[in-house]
Formats: sequence, structure tokens, C-alpha cells
Amino acid sequence: MNSTITETLGNVDHPRVQDHCEEDVMSSVGISSLSDEIVLCILHYVPVCDLLLNVTRVCRKLRVLCHDKTLLTHVCLSEEYTASDLSFRHVLKQLANQVQSLSLSGCYWLSGSTMEHLARCRAIKRLDLTGCRLTSLRLSRLLESLSCLNSLSFDVAPGFNSAQLSSEAVDLLSRLSELRQTLLTPSYGVVPCCSQLRRLALQFDIPDVTREGISVCCQLMVGQSSVPHYQQLEEFSAKLAPGEVNQTLLLLYLAVFSVHVPERLRVFLVSIPGPNPAHWSAATPLARCLGNHSSLEALQLPRSWWDSMSLEQALRGNSPKHLSFSRCPALWTQVLRSLLEGGVRDAARLVSLNLSATSHSLYPESSGIRGGEDHLVAGTMSRLVSVCSNLQHVNLMHRHYHHENTPGLDGEPHLCASLSRLQYVRSLALPACALSDGCNTHHSSPHTSPSSSLLHGLRKAPRVGLQIYKPSESEPSLPRDSTSGLAQLLSGCPLLETLELIGPGFISTLPRLEPCTRACIEPRGMCAWARGVGDSHVAALQVLPRLRRLTLAGLPGILKGTGLIPVAKHCPNLHALSLANLGSLKTMNYTASLLDTLRLCTQLQELRLEQPYLSANASFFEALSCCSRLKRLCLISRSGTFDPVATETFVARCLSLCVCHIFMGGTLVACRTLQKALIDRYSAERPALSVVIFPLQHEDLALVIRDTPLTLLDKITLFQSRVAQTPLLTPW
Repeated sequence: MNSTITETLGNVDHPRVQDHCEEDVMSSVGISSLSDEIVLCILHYVPVCDLLLNVTRVCRKLRVLCHDKTLLTHVCLSEEYTASDLSFRHVLKQLANQVQSLSLSGCYWLSGSTMEHLARCRAIKRLDLTGCRLTSLRLSRLLESLSCLNSLSFDVAPGFNSAQLSSEAVDLLSRLSELRQTLLTPSYGVVPCCSQLRRLALQFDIPDVTREGISVCCQLMVGQSSVPHYQQLEEFSAKLAPGEVNQTLLLLYLAVFSVHVPERLRVFLVSIPGPNPAHWSAATPLARCLGNHSSLEALQLPRSWWDSMSLEQALRGNSPKHLSFSRCPALWTQVLRSLLEGGVRDAARLVSLNLSATSHSLYPESSGIRGGEDHLVAGTMSRLVSVCSNLQHVNLMHRHYHHENTPGLDGEPHLCASLSRLQYVRSLALPACALSDGCNTHHSSPHTSPSSSLLHGLRKAPRVGLQIYKPSESEPSLPRDSTSGLAQLLSGCPLLETLELIGPGFISTLPRLEPCTRACIEPRGMCAWARGVGDSHVAALQVLPRLRRLTLAGLPGILKGTGLIPVAKHCPNLHALSLANLGSLKTMNYTASLLDTLRLCTQLQELRLEQPYLSANASFFEALSCCSRLKRLCLISRSGTFDPVATETFVARCLSLCVCHIFMGGTLVACRTLQKALIDRYSAERPALSVVIFPLQHEDLALVIRDTPLTLLDKITLFQSRVAQTPLLTPW
């Protein structure tokens, strides 16, 4: 709710004052003339904390409607960043008798004692405490009071001990049907207690080494007798952060699959980063089981677990809704064959498809893979769109598509023209080169040019976050204003809300899932087609009125950034903007346009900006202050600078800001001084305030990242695609 209105309403909490001003308030805003149904529809857009702490004090009618069960049965408090522990306790007191589904996911700032107040909500059936402070003892006391609970989400933090759970808590866990665990330490958590699970989602985020430099291992878990069994399991999802410990622990969770594959299993999603995922012996029996039951809805596996024959067997006779084979080039052909040639029962049911590649070349150039599996074929994609016409989420990141306007293509449509037929698509991740309409027919690949072959063995080691491509004089200049293919795509996708355009070879300085591969694999050079995507292509995005999230990364063809301005003008729903390595990496050449863009983004709530030579000076923060609703800010610049005074002024003006992460140049002393000043000054009025200011090249950066709440890292700090990613379980 508007802060001015809230302040005004705060003066009418006395009953006599309410009765006196009720008539004036009702007549001034016209609420008395609206039906209860209409008012309830309006109140659905008001945050629950504001609803119960402020709106209820306006008048009798609103006081009654604010407690209507349609508003308070399913409640999400995940982003109530301005609410303190005391505010949450007041809200929980009023929710006690009505709430059945409650999410406090990401409320990292709440104290452990506040968690105990959840015991008031005795009718609750679904509870999400991911990211909250919860010990095993507090969890035990909480479960004793929530006899109706059947869905639980929480973090297994260091020190968690399932032996401390009471018999009443264990009894309730045995009746749970849904469980999500974020594992921050090697543990089975409460899974061995949950004998009736139908849905299990796991996130593994355990570092291989502790802060003290001691190696973490899972050896003690091997001898435990409480190995989880999944007799009733229907959905299994596991998402891993980089590290050997996470992979070892996953295999322990999956050990029972070697003996028995749950007969009702219909969702199996496992995401393992890195080039060498651990081998799993039960992968083949799983494929056979999924194919026999014909009830598969969602599937994702690491590239080494299955071959084409196993995949064909698993998909045969099924009608999946979600398929994700990211980083699995050996399986892409079989995926397409199954979808296009009747290998699945009903391809039209497919809603989400992830065929993204990796930003690193996993194969030697001599193998020809760059001209093979990772290239998208226009005809095949056209047939895919015709068969899978109900796709809503498509991820083709780091693939290649090179369309040439030459007679030899037999009239094959542009990839964008094919994708434009997906009238229900809501999120899309594309390689930058897919937007290019064509190239000079005399173009030759940089990998076959004499100069590149001569210097192949003399190239320097790649610098993280920078593309290594340097255009040679022999390569043709591409038309930078050819946007006809993109125009077709945009005109046919009116519901598009999330769009990611990422140049081949782009690697973030702070990636989410890449550290394993980043150290041992050389990033690709920027292809010539991607260099042709520039300001005019970005400007064309202004025709997307529903656009909420926009990511542009690794686009050297953006010269001045002028295309960002019309997007800011004509996309009023743009809430999240992520820009990384645009234009030249030797200078910041789109500063003026960026500032004009920020002045127009009045609805922006999240900004992630990564550029080698970013200057966060007074002009930058003055423009950023126009984003009055900004909640999360992340600035990353290896050689950038920031103005401490301007930063403090900006934080003071932007009252909604609760996440400020700055990784740039400067001394450790200067960074820590500013960080401490911001925390000391604003933490009292902004309980959720997270300020991290640290030199990007400092050796302790990894430790600082580790100490940052995981929910914030996933939301904005660490770069990752958000389109068609794991987990994709059905909503709880």
C-alpha cells in the first residue's frame, strides 16, 4: 500500500476516531458504492501485512472484508521485506484460524523465536520455511502443534539432528505427502521419517570445504540404517550446486532406486552442473520403468546417465509436460525424434522444453560438434513448433542458429518465424545469433580462417566474464538493422513475460552453476551472427506489453544502448532487468542510454548490472533513484568504481531497497566502511536489509558469497537462466 495512505490510516486506529471518520472515508473513496465482491478483488492485490496491519483500521466494512477467507486461506509473505519480527507476529496472530497454506520462503531476517509463533496456525496444511532460521528442536515443537500439515519445506542447516525430533513430530512426518529440503550440510534430514511421501524436492548446496579449510565428506552417512525408502513417491526433483559432496549425497538419496523404482513415479528431475556428473547404476532400470508405466510428466537427467536407446525407451508411450535436456548434446537428436516421429503418445501436451547448451565447448573443435549438435535446424524447429503447439517455456540458450537469406534453403522459415507460432509462450531464452536475419554468403567461420588456425596454440587463457572473440578483417560486417525475424517472433507471442537473449560464449563473473566447468573448459568465441544483434533488435522488444523480466548478456553489437529506452517507455510491467557485458568490454559505451532508461523504469523492482568498466557515480545513482520501487540491486564490475556518498544517498531515497550487493573495484577498507555505515543506519527500519559490498578480485570473495542468504543469491546475485529450469514440480 502507498506509504502516504498508510501513514494517514495510522492515525485512525482508535475506535471513536474510526466511527467519526468512517462516513468521510467511505464517501471520499467510493467504497460504499462497491459490492463486497469487487472490493475483495481489489484487496487481493494488497500485500497481506498491509492488509492486516493497516487496511483493517480504515473502516468497519474493510475490517470485515480483510478477514475474508478468500484472502487469508493461501498466504505468501516471502517478500514482505519491510516487516519486522513484531509485525510478523501480529500477522500470524490474525491468520491463526484461517490460513491453510503459508509461505515464509526467503524470510532470512526473521528470528528463530518468531518461527515458534507459527504454532498458532493449527489449521495449516502447507508450510514453506525455506531460508528461515529453524533448528531441529524448533521444528519438533512446531510439528507437534500442526496436526493437519501435509506439505513442508525447510532448510537442513549445520547442527540439524533428526534424533532431537519428538515422537509426535515423527508421527506427523510419517503422514507428510510433500517435502522440500535445502541441504546445507550432509544429512538425510527428515526424509527417513516420511514414509508416505508423494513429492520430494531436494536442493543440495553443500560446499566441499568448510570456512576453516576442512574437507566435507559424507562418509558417516553411509553406515546409517535410516536410508530413505520411496514406496509412494510420484515426483522426485534434485538440484545441485557445484561440488563432489553434493553429487555423493545425491547418490545416497537415490540408493534405493537400485533395488526398487517407485511404480507411481511420473516426475524425475535431476540437475547436476559440471562436465563429469557422477555415474548412477540405476539409470537404465529407471528408463525401463518409466517407459512401462506410461505416466511420465516431467524428465531431466545429467548427460552421462542415459544413452539414446534408454531415452527412447523412457519416452515411448508417454505424454510428458516438461522435458529438460540441458547440456546433453548426445540426446538432443533422440528427444526431437521422439517428439516428431510418434515416440511420445501426445506431443501437444508438452509445456516446457529445455534444450540449452553450455557456454563452454565441451568437445574439441576437430570433432565438428560446433557445426553439428548445437546448431538449430530451421526445418526441424518448424516441425517441432507444429507438433508441440502448446509450449509455454522454451530454453535454447547457448545454441546456434545461422539463417542465411539465400536461395539454397528451399524457403525454410526463420527460427523466429517458427517460434512466433507459439501463441501461448510465456518465457523464452534464445541465443543472440537466432535474432540475425542472415549473413554474407562469403562468410567463413572464424574457426577455419588461416589466422585462427595459426594462432590456435598461442591463445591466452580466457578471462572469466569476458568474451575472447576478436573480429578479423576477413570476416564480413553483418547488417545491424535486420530485425524482420525478430519482429515476426514478437508479433506472434503476445503473452511473453520473460525473455533472455544471451550471446554464445558468455560467462558471468559470478555464475550460479558454472564454477566446475569454468576452470577446465575454454569458453567459445563470439560467433559472427551474434555480433549483428544490436540496438535496433533491443528496441524492437518495446512491442511486448506483458514483459516482466528481461535479460541481455554477451551482446557486443550493442553500440550505444539506445534500444533500452523505448523498452523502458513501452513495457510498463518490466519488473526485473539484467544487463551483462553489452557492447565493448574495454569501456562502458552505453552509460548515457542506461541512465535515461533507469529514469523511465518506475516499476522496476530488480536490477542486475554486470560490466567490466561500470562507473557507479553520482549521476548513475541519481538516475537509479527514479526506480522508486526497486527492491534488489546487484552491481558487478571487475574494473569499476563506485561513489560511497552517492551510494548512501541512493539507499536513503529508495525506501523499498532491501538487497544491495556491490562487487567492484576499490579497497577492502572502503568497501567494509560503506557496508557497515549502510547496515548501521538502515537495518532498524528495514529488517530484511542485506548489504554486501566487496572487492570483486579479493581472495575471500567465495567466503563472502557463502555467507550470503541462499535465497538472495538465487534471486539476483549469481547469474543463471530462469527459463524452463529445475525444479518444475506442479504447484503445491
